[in-house]
Amino acid sequence: MKLPRRKFLHVAAVAAALPAVSRSAWAQTYPARPVRIIVATGPAGAPDILARLVGQWLSERLGQQFVTENRPGGGNNIGTEAVVRAPPDGYTLLLVDPSASINATLYDKLNFNFIRDIATVAGLVRMPLVMVVHPSVPATTVPALIAYAKANPRRINMASPGIGTPGHVAGELFKMMTGTEMVHVPYRGGGPALTGLIGGQVQVFFPSTSLSIEQIRAGKLRALAVTTVVRWDGLPDIPTVGEFVPGYEASIVLGIGVPKRTPVEIIDKLNREINAALADPKVKTRLADLGGTPLAGSSADFARLIADETEKWGKVIKFAGIKPE
Repeated sequence: MKLPRRKFLHVAAVAAALPAVSRSAWAQTYPARPVRIIVATGPAGAPDILARLVGQWLSERLGQQFVTENRPGGGNNIGTEAVVRAPPDGYTLLLVDPSASINATLYDKLNFNFIRDIATVAGLVRMPLVMVVHPSVPATTVPALIAYAKANPRRINMASPGIGTPGHVAGELFKMMTGTEMVHVPYRGGGPALTGLIGGQVQVFFPSTSLSIEQIRAGKLRALAVTTVVRWDGLPDIPTVGEFVPGYEASIVLGIGVPKRTPVEIIDKLNREINAALADPKVKTRLADLGGTPLAGSSADFARLIADETEKWGKVIKFAGIKPE
């Protein structure tokens, strides 16, 4: 039977609208069961703390449990790949950490391409690192350290929590932009690196604020600068590296991602709730305690930030010839 043209067009329009209606209804009822937030690092670190903080907010707002699941190992690639391979239905989220931007160049072969395979949901926080030195170092400012390093090439040891960590690439960026030569000494974690610095085995380190603030305030370490564009409220008298090295910026960027092809309606719903959390005074206070500044913004804003960070760290890794362990 041949349908009249008007009726045919009506039926075709209804059929074409069905997927959109279905997705919209799906987003309205989402989440209908517990949601996992995969953290590619171990417990107790900043990514884990943030995942639990955001998870608690989303649980209370959306009426389902958002459960943190730690998947450390493989340079943070194991946890990321688990999310890449998960169904794109909004029930597996990724706590995006700096490895997303660093590993794209650090590793010659990965089983995924982060920018291609992960859809960004929202940025959470930007956290500074602190350039600290052992008290025996005869430099109390960044310019003085640069001069000292140039006068003593390869006689200063620079600690890091490991190859390809934010503390490592931040130090390599400093070396690249200042033309200084310091010997990189990788440790297995921030704690051992800090112990090595306090003990005088190394002279320079770019740790997180949460790791180093107590030792700085106790006078065991000398803070020369923070690595973000603006000064950090936790150390208001400490300048930024960029005040002496124009254009320098390094930070820990954290956010939320999902598998590519996750319905945009679900991404938008999560983005709205996360931005509401970042505007909440109690959440903002907790983030400040961690040394972080809320990012907020759209999923596209976070995607652009990840792309920019990937490009920046790619240049540093290639310049320094960094290879994974």
